[in-house]
Amino acid sequence: MWTRYKILIFSYLTTEIWMENQYLSQREGTDFTRNHTILESPRFKRSTFKGQYCRNFRCCEDRDDDCATQFHEANALCYCDKFCERENSDCCPDYKSFCHEEKEWPPHTKPWYPEGCLRDGQPYEEGSVIKENCNSCTCSGQQWKCSQLVCLVQPELIERVNKGDYGWTAQNYSQFWGMTLEEGFKYRLGTLPPSPMLLGMNEVTASLPATTDLPEFFIASYKWPGWTHGPLDQKNCAASWAFSTASVAADRIAIQSKGRYTANLSPQNLISCCPKNRHGCNSGSIDRAWWFLRKRGLVSHACYPLFKNQNATNHGCAMASRSDGRGKRHATKPCPNNIEKSNRIYQCSPPYRVSSNETEIMKEIMQNGPVQAIMQVHEDFFHYKTGIYRHITKKANEESGKYRKLQTHAVKLTGWGTLKGAQGRKEKFWKWVDKCPIKIHVHLEPQNVILFGNRVFTDVIS
Repeated sequence: MWTRYKILIFSYLTTEIWMENQYLSQREGTDFTRNHTILESPRFKRSTFKGQYCRNFRCCEDRDDDCATQFHEANALCYCDKFCERENSDCCPDYKSFCHEEKEWPPHTKPWYPEGCLRDGQPYEEGSVIKENCNSCTCSGQQWKCSQLVCLVQPELIERVNKGDYGWTAQNYSQFWGMTLEEGFKYRLGTLPPSPMLLGMNEVTASLPATTDLPEFFIASYKWPGWTHGPLDQKNCAASWAFSTASVAADRIAIQSKGRYTANLSPQNLISCCPKNRHGCNSGSIDRAWWFLRKRGLVSHACYPLFKNQNATNHGCAMASRSDGRGKRHATKPCPNNIEKSNRIYQCSPPYRVSSNETEIMKEIMQNGPVQAIMQVHEDFFHYKTGIYRHITKKANEESGKYRKLQTHAVKLTGWGTLKGAQGRKEKFWKWVDKCPIKIHVHLEPQNVILFGNRVFTDVIS
């Protein structure tokens, strides 16, 4: 019986070897190329063997027997199977081009890249540094290693606002691109938190009768055309304390003088010369700004324009004033801008705190002009485009560091109105004039903001 089994096994193996030799001999001399495979098809059916040997003896059970190509160097067939995907492949040299139809470069023509990294299809040498928004990426060990700073411009936040129903739209402002969130708050705002003295001031109400009919829509520039002033761009000078104070004072001087003095006042005069507030473009307090305006006075923006480079260290105070003994001050030097001849000094009274009641704020603006507002801002403030802005609270799964109150900002409040807001509801808004961005309709809770104004203008004849 044992002898009979041995004869059957020997006969089976002999038949297998003979059939394979016949199969290969039939293809001897055939030129297999990248585009010419067995029976001119990448899905060659092994009708002769059907993988009988491997299926019987389980030597490569995961092989794809329906896909094969000729491997000339070994005078054998190469199959498309999972072993070709491992680190040390045992499949044909043209496996990728044959099985995945990937392009193969002819010998000695494949493009050569130095050791380094690819970014958007462009090669970079080892050690190269590129900027992606506010983060720097370095090519190291053929991989990009990037910093993980939170950027001022956050595309995902812009997308979230514009896809949601929040009552306002967002956009990417190019001047903010490349800045970190911390840099945005450091360089684009610039007002210190209110001092205890400011917080302790009594609120003053407007003298208009309680029965005054307040319009649904009011803008100061409509009531006093030519007497109010547009915003100056503070750029990367963190001095909203100076810009907002000078602008509100200029508006009120024009209104109180009934258009006799309409010059825009110089925030640079405040930034460079306020002796007790030497923070300059590194934030400042509005109480010191109003103190300087009352005690020393300011010249016009035309006389003392903004410096082109606020970061320069050689910008000392270019103006001085002296008292004439009668409570009025006069400039002791000509204007830094030698084209402007008028160096008149403008002074006004100390500020007062406006009531936080919504109706009283409206009366104050309508009777006396724009007011100065101090508030805390959030990161989404820098993306405002249209609509009624309100801060979007963070989601539960978002990093707490990305959504937080960081610094205070001072702006000029010029009016109010109503617009369609979130969920299509009609909402009230306050209108800001600011250059960060520029003009904002903001949903502002009066109890969360501190407002200031002044009424007395000191007429100076020089």
